[in-house]
Amino acid sequence: MRSLRKERHIRQEVMAEALGVSISAYRRYELNEREPAAPFLVDFADYFGVSTDYLLGRRDERL
Repeated sequence: MRSLRKERHIRQEVMAEALGVSISAYRRYELNEREPAAPFLVDFADYFGVSTDYLLGRRDERL
């Protein structure tokens, strides 16, 4: 998640707001301290135009 966000130069606060989660929850997702729910992963994948399999490390291809 962090690498995708950094590629586009988006701040964590902006991502949290766009995805409807608190900044602290978003930070925990990036630090792997908390597992995001499936709807969050779908929204995140849609935002960046990648597959959820890519986010989960199941595929190397983004789509």
